[in-house]
Amino acid sequence: MPLTAPIRVFQVATGNVGSEMIKRIGAHRDLELIGVHCYSPEKVGRDVGELAGGDAIGVIATGSVDEMIAAAPDVVTFHGVFPDEDLYVQVLEAGIDIVTTADFITGHHRNAHHRHRSGRPITEVIDDACRKGGSTFYGTGMNPGLAQILGIVHTADVAEIENITVTESVDVSCHHSVETWKEVGYGRPVDDPTIPDSLYKYTAVFEDSVRLMADAFDLELDEVAFSYELGACTKDVDLGWYQMPKGSLGANYIKYQGMVAGVPRVETHLEWQMTPHTDPAWDIQGCYITHIKGDPNIYSKHMIFPKPGVRLDDPSDFAAIGMTVTGLPALNAIRSVVAAPPGIVTSADLPLRAFAGRFAT
Repeated sequence: MPLTAPIRVFQVATGNVGSEMIKRIGAHRDLELIGVHCYSPEKVGRDVGELAGGDAIGVIATGSVDEMIAAAPDVVTFHGVFPDEDLYVQVLEAGIDIVTTADFITGHHRNAHHRHRSGRPITEVIDDACRKGGSTFYGTGMNPGLAQILGIVHTADVAEIENITVTESVDVSCHHSVETWKEVGYGRPVDDPTIPDSLYKYTAVFEDSVRLMADAFDLELDEVAFSYELGACTKDVDLGWYQMPKGSLGANYIKYQGMVAGVPRVETHLEWQMTPHTDPAWDIQGCYITHIKGDPNIYSKHMIFPKPGVRLDDPSDFAAIGMTVTGLPALNAIRSVVAAPPGIVTSADLPLRAFAGRFAT
């Protein structure tokens, strides 16, 4: 595909990430938005620019997968909260590539915890659809996704790695996804016995992030261990879009540790707070931290700041930053995914240019 030819994109979902990506696709020099699929019937038939909170752009939302396939896009971008494997199979078998930010990095945890209705491993179902259609499937995001790529790149000048830990230390109240936080357990009493299983089930994609890094290092893991600490709200918290009573889950520290001979070698940590009013509370740094023990030692912070004019006291502006850094790793990788061979690809398979942004034109 010539570099001058825009890649025709059909997007799925207009939620938090999806709405922001509609705006970003419009400004992306590689891409042309030709359609959007919505799950909510009340959105179908409306201009997607208006659905995203902006002006009309002449693209009308559909609720039909058949219409999406008939439009013959080069790629479908999927930004739903949870994956839709049935849609994936239809699109991939039609020869259309998919790039998603929904809970997929290597597929390991999808196989373990979310078996396909056929009983087959989900990665097998997706890969078969890719082979049938000659299409490519790729999952990414900020974390898991880019955060682990940053960690891998930071080892390029390390002679002997003893341990690598990538930590997300963030206030997650900017991510206005009620469904996500209900599933994770935020707002439930901190002593609710269902919380540990919920935390594991709905963060298990971070196990995949550990496996992705280990794969890049050619490191064979014995297991990926999961552990957690919970922070209970010290008062009733009302965020406007989410409520957490006193004593409910309002923060957590989770570790996914890739173990070799009983020693943690590759780790992803999640230091999250929905509110600072918890016990215990953590020193949230608002960044992504790579810490490498080895020869030499490396410590790096990936810090994200708004451009001038963005008001951090405006909840929508603040939330848009998180949605941008979640979705842009997918958009910027599209040209490399379209050029990749059929099948499931991970970030370890793509060239460096897949992780490059674009200069403004």
